[in-house]
Amino acid sequence: MTFGGFEEDGKTQPMAEINTTPLVDVMLVLLVIFIITAPLFQQAVPVDLPRVDSIRLDDKPLVIQVALDGEGRLYLDSVPADLAAVEARFAAVAASNPELHLRADRATRYERVAAIIAAAQRAGIVRIAFVTEAPAKP
Repeated sequence: MTFGGFEEDGKTQPMAEINTTPLVDVMLVLLVIFIITAPLFQQAVPVDLPRVDSIRLDDKPLVIQVALDGEGRLYLDSVPADLAAVEARFAAVAASNPELHLRADRATRYERVAAIIAAAQRAGIVRIAFVTEAPAKP
């Protein structure tokens, strides 16, 4: 589709120029928008804060180590335990928002791992980490 005049004399050629006026209009509008909004990007308020000497407190969370070996034996903080003892420990320390670090042997049945996760969830422990080893580099 070509644009041109309305004459039908057969001598008309299609218009070969691009109308850049809309492009310039859009660019000017964008330039004005950026000029207006650029000062708003800096929202820092100069405040003279007081200087105080203090000691940094290292609030390390309580970590519960649970391990499952290949035969399904359960270890709580490197001591052999059963599921009832683990559930009791979870219930006793749940108020202090502990972390559970769960180590499971590759041959451990999934249902044993799921039972420990379910016990932790029932006790209200929400921070659960699965401890793994990095693969050996060749």
